[in-house]
Amino acid sequence: MYAEERQRTIVSLALRYDRVAVTELAQRFDVTTETIRRDLDVLDRRGILRRVHGGAVPAENVRLVETAVADREPAFSVQKGRIAHAALRFLPTGSGSTVLIDSGTTTARFAAAMGGNQHHTVITNSVPIASQLALLGGPVQLLGGRVRGLTQATVGGETVEALARLYCDVAFLGTNGLSVGHGLSTPDSDEAAVKRVMVRAARRRVVLADSSKVGATLLVSFAALNDVEVLVTDSGLQEADRQQLVNAGLEVVVA
Repeated sequence: MYAEERQRTIVSLALRYDRVAVTELAQRFDVTTETIRRDLDVLDRRGILRRVHGGAVPAENVRLVETAVADREPAFSVQKGRIAHAALRFLPTGSGSTVLIDSGTTTARFAAAMGGNQHHTVITNSVPIASQLALLGGPVQLLGGRVRGLTQATVGGETVEALARLYCDVAFLGTNGLSVGHGLSTPDSDEAAVKRVMVRAARRRVVLADSSKVGATLLVSFAALNDVEVLVTDSGLQEADRQQLVNAGLEVVVA
């Protein structure tokens, strides 16, 4: 596991349990306590976690932390690839179908896995996804709006209004956090507004999220768990978390 992946999981655990301990993290990742201390030092300098005796706790502003697309791409790379391919089975089978794809690194992997030889019309608010599908030759529509530099996604009133007029066969959604109590969440209110309308703009909703997102709660909730039907995630999902999500009515696919 790369240091960036380990640090992201540490942040997710800190958000879930309000504290992480050096010794427990060392055992979990099968690394030395010195390695974990270096990870915590990095996260402390970035203002994400605050070092305390024996471990770390979330910084006050941790739920506002959002990393750029380019920085998120290397994290959980193998898992994202598996999630992307596992999600292909939820594509509509009929010709002339419409597919809505949310912005994000995992959804971008999914779009790449679709390839250009497909009969779906794809609608997305992600500039990178629209670009890669256009290069592959697939029919794609990019939603208008203001482009956020951090996520390279269109947001704002124009994007929301365009989505409000749509009703697609299936939406493939990304999320920064997913929990029973807080639902699907993200740090930015503009992104949340777009995602909220995306949920209403499709007949079926499939969430693509690696296991580090499960249990994490970010600032703005944009959907409850019962607003979506399927979660496609990776084998790092804990059995207790899987069962809790199933009990909440989600179909959970582990890739």
